[in-house]
Amino acid sequence: MGTFVGHLVPGLALAFLGLWHTINTIHLYYLKGSTKFMLRFWHPFRSPVRKLEHLELILVLAFSVLAILVQILDPRHLHFSFELDNIEHATMFLQLVIFTTFTLFSESNHLYEKTLGVSGMLVASVFGQELFLLHYHSTDHVGLEGHYHWLMQLIVCVSFLAAIYATISPTSFPAALVLSTSVVFQGCWFINMGFMLWLPNFVPRGCVTQTTNLSNGIIVNGAVICGTHEADLRARALANLQFCWILSSILIFMASICIAFGRRWTARRQSEYEQLPCPGSHDPPLAAAGGFKQIQL
Repeated sequence: MGTFVGHLVPGLALAFLGLWHTINTIHLYYLKGSTKFMLRFWHPFRSPVRKLEHLELILVLAFSVLAILVQILDPRHLHFSFELDNIEHATMFLQLVIFTTFTLFSESNHLYEKTLGVSGMLVASVFGQELFLLHYHSTDHVGLEGHYHWLMQLIVCVSFLAAIYATISPTSFPAALVLSTSVVFQGCWFINMGFMLWLPNFVPRGCVTQTTNLSNGIIVNGAVICGTHEADLRARALANLQFCWILSSILIFMASICIAFGRRWTARRQSEYEQLPCPGSHDPPLAAAGGFKQIQL
């Protein structure tokens, strides 16, 4: 993951997965209502082809397996590379493999509702292990890169706590919404880290990207180093602002989706209510009057 592409690709995957869950969670809430809402840790893909129903789980499983292979295989020499950092990254994706495999088996045996609590525990373990490995993995990231990783830990911690609460209370719409939007936040922050830490043109003023010449002549960008203490403080403040701006953008999007679905379902229910026949509207006036007189007597 120590490249721009290594941050961009997982970031895009997490962001799209979180958006998919956010939109489907809001849609499910307005469809079922507040009393019948039950969160889902995955959402079926609605299409005429029934085999595509589990597309989300299949894509997550395939992406996780591919990410593990990329981490432990050296494509240039076609042999296993057991670097400690790569094994840590692969272990994070391993938890996703466990969750998706279990969920696919439970779905194939029609046990998803009965095993919802187990699925929730596995989702919580994904974020819990990510937080654990990210915390100790970030100990060798110092300076500006370490600050970006520390902010990333805050987001993952929110995902972990939301997953635990959602497992305990699967009817909680706020918990489901916090969980899905925090996944979007993780993805967006990964992308932001890729730009700010691995592209020299985006490095904050007063800081530079270290470059390393490998034995095969390839130049690799490394950690960001700030020349002065003032430049380091300014770069950290900029990272904090980016954190707030990205969070605000996600919340604006989430609130807009809630309003859009709310207006849509309110208009639909109002239309259905107006189409309901009024009792007694087709009765003859005289019969209605006679009935009124009978009641008066």
